[in-house]
Amino acid sequence: MSLSLYNTLTRKKEEFQPVHAPQVGVYLCGPTVYSEAHLGNARGPVVFDVLTRYLRHLGYQVRYVRNITDVGHLESDADTGEDKMEKAARAARIEPMQVAQHFANRYRQHMLALGCLPPDIEPQASGHITEQIGMIAEIIANGFAYEVNGSVYFDVPKYDEAHRYGRLSNRGIEDQLGGTRDTLAGQDEKRSPLDFALWKKAAPEHIMRWPSPWSEGFPGWHLECSAMSRKYLGTLSDIHGGGLDLMFPHHECEIAQCQASNTGTDESRVWMHNNMITVNGTKMSKSLGNFVLLGDMFKGPAGPLVQGYSPMVVRFFLMQAHYRSPVDVSDDALQAARKGYRKLMNGLRLLDKLAPTSEGADLPGDADLRKLTADLYTGLDDDLNTARSIASLFNLLRKFNTLATTPAALADVSAAALGEAVAAYRTLVADILGLQDEPRANAEQLLALTLSFYSEAKAEKAYDKVDVIRAALKGQGIVIKDTKAGVEWAYSEE
Repeated sequence: MSLSLYNTLTRKKEEFQPVHAPQVGVYLCGPTVYSEAHLGNARGPVVFDVLTRYLRHLGYQVRYVRNITDVGHLESDADTGEDKMEKAARAARIEPMQVAQHFANRYRQHMLALGCLPPDIEPQASGHITEQIGMIAEIIANGFAYEVNGSVYFDVPKYDEAHRYGRLSNRGIEDQLGGTRDTLAGQDEKRSPLDFALWKKAAPEHIMRWPSPWSEGFPGWHLECSAMSRKYLGTLSDIHGGGLDLMFPHHECEIAQCQASNTGTDESRVWMHNNMITVNGTKMSKSLGNFVLLGDMFKGPAGPLVQGYSPMVVRFFLMQAHYRSPVDVSDDALQAARKGYRKLMNGLRLLDKLAPTSEGADLPGDADLRKLTADLYTGLDDDLNTARSIASLFNLLRKFNTLATTPAALADVSAAALGEAVAAYRTLVADILGLQDEPRANAEQLLALTLSFYSEAKAEKAYDKVDVIRAALKGQGIVIKDTKAGVEWAYSEE
């Protein structure tokens, strides 16, 4: 079975066919780094991390781009309000780029903790102003944008005459205009309420600004990803994605910008969107007080959650549902995910104990074992269905447990079939799903317990045990010191 992916643009699953095989270009819309990342910011990166891992497993040469938005994202999609970066900077009384750097660093730390491999390229919007100005000039020259008082707007009705604006979100232009015809207050520069900013002239108090042919200003949010995707992935990438909330207007505008510029394509062949996250059945939002920040979630408690959950448990939790399905966050769900994650980790430990006892080929138990092994990838091939692949892992793990406890069953499978199953389990868990074992022991507590055993052995004059404990700790770079105040330890300086 070959890989198929659901394409939001065509609304159907399609067999994945790269534009320039074996190279594959993948773009994920990254965060606007004006605040701490929340759980919703993690789902897209985890989904696309599994996607890129699996594409590489299939033999593709993947260039994975995940951007950082550090300018141009206004509070309202209607091009009104403050720039989110500047608002955060003003509140903290620091430079906007200080805000961007701080939260970008925090975001990267959280993504690494979640097991997400770093993207191949991580462009920042503020570093690609030249490319964005060039793209705006193309759109103006092609007749799909206009300049007013130093700002440049995309002419949606004009574009809709030659193309269909709303194809991605399946919204007709008349439907979009409904309810907006009388909402142009404060936006009298626009010819239509649907028009969106490609370049905004900076107000006198606006800090982040760059020179352009039209004014000193800053780029529109939608434009940034189009320009950066074209720079690093060409005029037509293979996969472009993000959260379902980005489908409209962000991704819709991206397609329009690319079609209206000299790019002349839909920007990407496949558009993928992960669904949203709810908390105890309610939409996650700051106003409801159920917002879950990643840093808080890892430590606990966090918002409605009474305890913390490790990054690997959170990663496993997010993968338990298909990426196009919503995920509901609760303590019960996360505790269940923790049990499931630990079962898979125990499965990795079990693999080393499964030694084949039969060298023959095509033994009676091989067919069932090979079927369970082959089914591991069926879910991933069917629109990256991690939930199904995880279920297949548990099915195979049950078989492993049977083989480990039943000598007759182990003798009924060949070394070849068992080796294939073991390798596939390890590859899927660690290399594709990206699940790694997390140390759960507290080193300080273990050391204190070891020193108590040392003190007991010394009091009992069991000097052979004393020597064993001393040697074991020394091997870990720790020396024991017997003092008048009691037993202490220090780092070895040798």
